[in-house]
Amino acid sequence: MMIYIGSDHAGFEMKEELKKYLSGLGHQVEDKGAFSRDPADDYPDFIFLVAKAVAADKNSRGLVMGKSGQGEAMTANRVKGVRAAVWYGGNAELLKLSREHNDANVLSLAAGFVSIEEAKEAVELWLNTPFSNEERHVRRIKKLDA
Repeated sequence: MMIYIGSDHAGFEMKEELKKYLSGLGHQVEDKGAFSRDPADDYPDFIFLVAKAVAADKNSRGLVMGKSGQGEAMTANRVKGVRAAVWYGGNAELLKLSREHNDANVLSLAAGFVSIEEAKEAVELWLNTPFSNEERHVRRIKKLDA
């Protein structure tokens, strides 16, 4: 699967680790930045690139990360066709529901609250959870995208 990945300085270390991990699982990974840990960078510069790539490639997924993951998800969700979910640890069932019910195509991780090992487990679960294709969920997503 093609995975577009991006972060700001707060998520940089996690992004670098996830790139290696996902490549090791056989995924294609395209890094949209940041390409160095610069505390003066701005997350929208990188997250918009991920979101636009995912919107243009319906068979891909996106991973974005920052300290809370909130701003990154807000940024990604401004791009038509993107459905970004935030995960900042805790109940992994939320990851599954974001895929099964909402067909989330971008996952925003809170690097300030989730360890790299937790992130690896979360991303693998999220990537391997299919959309249910239940009529009610399809109907709701069409309303979001309208």
